[in-house]
Amino acid sequence: MKLNKKTIEDVDIRGKRVLVRVDFNVPQEPADPSVITDDRRIREALPTIRRLMADGGRVVLISHLGKPKGGPSAKLTLAPVAKLLSGLLDAPVAFASDCVGGPAEAVVAGLTDGSVALLENLRFHPEEEANDPAFARALAGLADVYVNDAFGTAHRAHASTEGVTHYLPAYAGFLMRKEIEYLSGALEDPKRPFVAVLGGAKVKSKIPVIQQLLGKVDKLIAGGGMSYTFAKAAGYEIGNSLLDESSLEYCRKLRAEVGDKLLLPTDVIVVDGNPFEADPATLNAKAVAVSEIPVGWEGADIGEETRARFAEAIRGAGTVVWNGPMGVFEFERFAAGTRAMAEAMAESGAVTIVGGGDSAAAVQQFGYADKMTHISTGGGASLELLEGKELPGVVALLDK
Repeated sequence: MKLNKKTIEDVDIRGKRVLVRVDFNVPQEPADPSVITDDRRIREALPTIRRLMADGGRVVLISHLGKPKGGPSAKLTLAPVAKLLSGLLDAPVAFASDCVGGPAEAVVAGLTDGSVALLENLRFHPEEEANDPAFARALAGLADVYVNDAFGTAHRAHASTEGVTHYLPAYAGFLMRKEIEYLSGALEDPKRPFVAVLGGAKVKSKIPVIQQLLGKVDKLIAGGGMSYTFAKAAGYEIGNSLLDESSLEYCRKLRAEVGDKLLLPTDVIVVDGNPFEADPATLNAKAVAVSEIPVGWEGADIGEETRARFAEAIRGAGTVVWNGPMGVFEFERFAAGTRAMAEAMAESGAVTIVGGGDSAAAVQQFGYADKMTHISTGGGASLELLEGKELPGVVALLDK
């Protein structure tokens, strides 16, 4: 699918100030927030930034980082990102200590054609998430043209994603275009067989995606925390495993209606405690049939037989879309199921699309990132796109 919105290729930006919403919400070292542990989102924005620099734009980058509690936070400053970006661009990146007002205006006034500035964390101002018109107007006042390249926040109508488009002509960046075209293309014209792999905790949050995908996919794999609600719906004991009680009836109906199209775990790895509350290494773990989870034990990963079944479906696919891990992959002891999905996708020869969030983190962690066709930079946004929803940050851009 082609994105039916104007992009930076449709505008002459030489000498113009270009306000670019990027998604530099990157993970940091908890003990030292100045250390960025994964720069993928920054690197994904480089093609747009470099193009705007080459075309003589005065590039003003804006982003959020983390969840500040209603005001500035030394731990969530974007200053380390400016330093890292400067190295990646091999060019100076000016940094402003605020994203509006005097500090921002002074830095923007000092830009020349082809130069770059990064402004401080948008969410230091509560008005950003409130989509406050005065705040949006203040951001827009820094520029002549607006570009949205932050797919990860495109599902939010914030001042920097939707509000500014009321005051500036708005275009899509290259990353935004790539994300929309890959994710929408997978749904509209997939190479077959088309396999969707869903994991993560709650069924409820995935129901709209399941409904959207059911009529399109050849196989729907449901693993991870959400699979225990399906097990409970079949009448099995699930011990202390994750349960989404509100979705039991939905799971019961789905199992009955869909038949072979839905692949569920047949065996799981269970532990006698909560891996997040105890030291995972000290827990007892064992493989059991999904119908034989002991009372008081908790599912932590899919079992060996399930891994093989799921991997076989993936290896035979033409297109695979994956959103959500198969277990508590954060701990090596319970990462085998999630790793098996990433490995099967890497070996499949299929068009492989990873829907951001934990799945993207897992693929990075296991070293398979360069084997995937596309890894989305937005977990929530990719999920909403797969649900068939319109994204406010995309709708607001100029139509072709």
